[in-house]
Amino acid sequence: MITHLACIMDGNRRWACQRGLPSMMGHREGVKAVERVIKYCLERGVKYLSLYTFSLENFKRSVEEKNFLFDLIAEQAQAQIPKALKNGVRLKFIGDRSLFPDHVKKVCEVLEEQTKDQLKVTVNILFCYGGRQEIVAACKETCDDIAAGLIKKEDVSPEYFQGKLWTSDCPSPDLIVRTGGVKRLSNFLLFQAAYSELFFTDTFWPALSDSELEEIWKNYHHIKRNFGV
Repeated sequence: MITHLACIMDGNRRWACQRGLPSMMGHREGVKAVERVIKYCLERGVKYLSLYTFSLENFKRSVEEKNFLFDLIAEQAQAQIPKALKNGVRLKFIGDRSLFPDHVKKVCEVLEEQTKDQLKVTVNILFCYGGRQEIVAACKETCDDIAAGLIKKEDVSPEYFQGKLWTSDCPSPDLIVRTGGVKRLSNFLLFQAAYSELFFTDTFWPALSDSELEEIWKNYHHIKRNFGV
């Protein structure tokens, strides 16, 4: 059983380029794939879905593309509220909130508040996120706890440290899927991915279909996960 599915949504721009479309159209089409995956998780009883939406490295992109993505995230977040409430979907934003653009931050806060009691699936939207940065932030908070006498250095455990991560109330992913033909994690859930199964597909994110999701699901359930035992 997959409790937590995580996706690195790669290939939006290349999908658009193949079709002679502006790259922004790839991002819009990618939203439809997000809706398909959420629907699939609801049908399969997956309790957590994490989506790598905007990394800290993505800030290096053009101002035009960044502004488009910020506006698209705010727009789609608002549009998803009725569906989320109807289908039992909780939406959470995970990342460095100090970097959230103001208009996106306000939408995120409203969205999280309105869906906080939904129980079928929690969708984590990783926005302004970086795995290394998350670990550094957790280290700083742990150091603060030690300095304040809340815990001794020798008492710091992986479980304690995991409680300091931005994803502290979410189990580690069982399966990480990356689309777009690239085989790396790209600073995604680095601490949490220690025992995750990894699946890479050449399919661009907007083209990810229900049938391919079903094939990934079947492949996962043929894997024996022994966690080093």
